[in-house]
Amino acid sequence: MPKNSRPQAIMFTVREATTLLSFIMQAQSGISRNKAKAILAGSGVTVNGKIQTRHDYALTPGMKVGISKHKPAQQLNNKFVKIVYEDAYIVVVEKNVGILSMAANHHAFSVKSVLDEYFRRSKQACTAHVVHRLDRDTSGLLVYAKTIQAEQTLEHNWREIVTDRRYMALVSGRMEQQAGKVQSWLKDNKAYITQSYREDPGGGKWAVTHFRTMKTDGKHSLVELKLETGRKNQIRVHLKDLGHPVCGDIKYGLQGDDPVGRLALHAFRLNFYHPVTGQPLHFETTVPKVFLKALEK
Repeated sequence: MPKNSRPQAIMFTVREATTLLSFIMQAQSGISRNKAKAILAGSGVTVNGKIQTRHDYALTPGMKVGISKHKPAQQLNNKFVKIVYEDAYIVVVEKNVGILSMAANHHAFSVKSVLDEYFRRSKQACTAHVVHRLDRDTSGLLVYAKTIQAEQTLEHNWREIVTDRRYMALVSGRMEQQAGKVQSWLKDNKAYITQSYREDPGGGKWAVTHFRTMKTDGKHSLVELKLETGRKNQIRVHLKDLGHPVCGDIKYGLQGDDPVGRLALHAFRLNFYHPVTGQPLHFETTVPKVFLKALEK
């Protein structure tokens, strides 16, 4: 089998409502939970043609599930970076807090340096090309290109290729609105602090953020955010505009409101068309448990 090719998946039709992990275990003659999770982690499962890695993904009757036992030959063991999908052209990772997407110094510690070392160890003749970024203290999903062709396609067609990009944030206070959107012009001042303006101050960038309140205890709220644009510090500034900044945000937040000991922002969903094959890809991670525990308190 050629390198990076994927084995043919066995297709199943969902007959009754269940979760994806349970369905895999049943469809594969009662394999263990760990083996079923390994198939998911190895991007060996599709739901209606889209790769799905969430074990708690809800299935309904009529859905088509494809299962292959493909697993990456070389696993990446790093507490800051987890690979959720990889092929010959791209790699999708979930990054932890405390690591840059790419460092100014090519030898400094970053997701890119971790991936480059992984490629070297697994004898892949490629490097990680940065396509988009997350702040050091934001966790969640990122895609890196492994070829110049994939990088150029993603970079030049990002808005057309990405179909859904969402974050989950724990914010200060109770949200007044269940759902809505924030829109403004964003521009950095001389101290590199991003400012928000109703009218273009000259050189500003238009930014639109959609939000939906998921849960609140009065003191804090869990909010889902969907980006219409992807500007520097967009979510953090727009939530500040609403009067409900991200918890743990030392730059734009409320001093002392840090219930989870970190910037409470997580990129949980990333859907896009493959830059080479055009296949629709869907990736989603669970909300960090510390966000939910903070509300339970």
